[in-house]
Amino acid sequence: MNKLGWAVVATVASAVLFFFGTGLDPVPELAWLAPLPVLLLAPRIPGAAALGSAFTAYLAGSTGSWSYFWHSLAVPRPAAIAILGGSALLFALTVGLFRLLVRRGNRVLAAFAAPALWTVVLYGVSLLNPTGLMDTLMTTQADRPSVLRLAAVTGGWGVEFLVLFVPAAVAAALAPGVRGFARLSGLVAVAAALGALVFLSTPARTGPSARIALVAPGQSRWAVDVATPDGQALVRSYVDRIGRLPDGVQAVVLPEAAFAVDQTSRPRLVEAFTEVARTRNLDVVTGVLDTTPEGRFNAALAVPPTGPPVEYHKWHNGGSPNIASGTQLAHLAGIGLMVCMDVNFADPSGEYGKAGTGLVLIPASDEDVDGWAHSRTALIRGVENGFSVAWSAARGTPMLADAEGHVPADAHTGGSPFTVVVADVPIGQGRTPYARFGDWFAWLCGLVALTGIVVGVRTNALSSVTTKTGQL
Repeated sequence: MNKLGWAVVATVASAVLFFFGTGLDPVPELAWLAPLPVLLLAPRIPGAAALGSAFTAYLAGSTGSWSYFWHSLAVPRPAAIAILGGSALLFALTVGLFRLLVRRGNRVLAAFAAPALWTVVLYGVSLLNPTGLMDTLMTTQADRPSVLRLAAVTGGWGVEFLVLFVPAAVAAALAPGVRGFARLSGLVAVAAALGALVFLSTPARTGPSARIALVAPGQSRWAVDVATPDGQALVRSYVDRIGRLPDGVQAVVLPEAAFAVDQTSRPRLVEAFTEVARTRNLDVVTGVLDTTPEGRFNAALAVPPTGPPVEYHKWHNGGSPNIASGTQLAHLAGIGLMVCMDVNFADPSGEYGKAGTGLVLIPASDEDVDGWAHSRTALIRGVENGFSVAWSAARGTPMLADAEGHVPADAHTGGSPFTVVVADVPIGQGRTPYARFGDWFAWLCGLVALTGIVVGVRTNALSSVTTKTGQL
């Protein structure tokens, strides 16, 4: 088979693996394999062809997400096009850097610099994008605690790097010109690292736990006004469902913006939930759209059996008009509160981790198909910062997860008036190395990527000069 034939085969193979290994419902193991065919191909064909193959493979592999992005309520279509096209371009540049370094004999640096470039660019996007970041390579491993535990030290960026590093290291070991012993030692090192991840699996946490319930409606309704008859009927339906929860539940979490309240109607909602909270001896947490003299907030309202309610104002609203953003953490008896899109960003999760918070309750609302991916974004934040997560999502995947990434219970909404998830959730310890030191690994990736670019460009320039001198 000629080079064109191999290029087609490699492109198709990577595209198929990306399609099944990434996206909104990935097969985790395939994500590690998806880049490999294109990385193996890249040093063996011209640069333009390698870039084209990588771009095409990634873009074609993302077709499973095209419909979601095109119809998403949270992502404008221009942004959707930028995400899809930009991701494919970034993968092409990553493969291009790998090819450049391998062909110049810097195979070890190639294995590190290529995934480092991918990781640091995504880190930059996470800082600049008003809707944050979710559904990347780290998300594909969200149901693999043995891999995800790395995030407690490096943040999710370490997982993002690792998933691309493994195929890059294999491709570097199998690159043209690598001698037998070097090739074998490289493959053995990669196999040993992967074997350690499988063998040293993370056990589920033991110790103090809390029984948490999630109650999400089968039919999503956004911000129903408590002052209306419809709103009162919805309050009663939630109160009735909470009253029928199993014994021993210590907190119940409802979805984001389940109700709309203002200064007049808020006391009516608090009174209704206080009564059921006192009767069942549990905390009730619900999402509310709260109109106050200070502004309108997308909030999590926590109503305890006794004492005043606690309200947390969502930090990140994705540029939603007429919605003010909060800046403060909120705790109810040591338990933290967040709302939905907040998990797409490093903070406030990082602030909760620094505070030693062991459990965070999160009202949320998704778009059905992205429910798993968004719930696992919340899970990753919990592993990074050492807290367990209670994620109650309308049109999504209500989920309970511990601080090591184990999921004792989850479900998808729909098919019944309410989806109810109940489980005992171990309390995390907070204050992980990542919570203390932040995005140090992402910055390290930036340094490694820059080193790779400088070495690659400089080596290429010296080679050109040498060639011209020889011709003279």
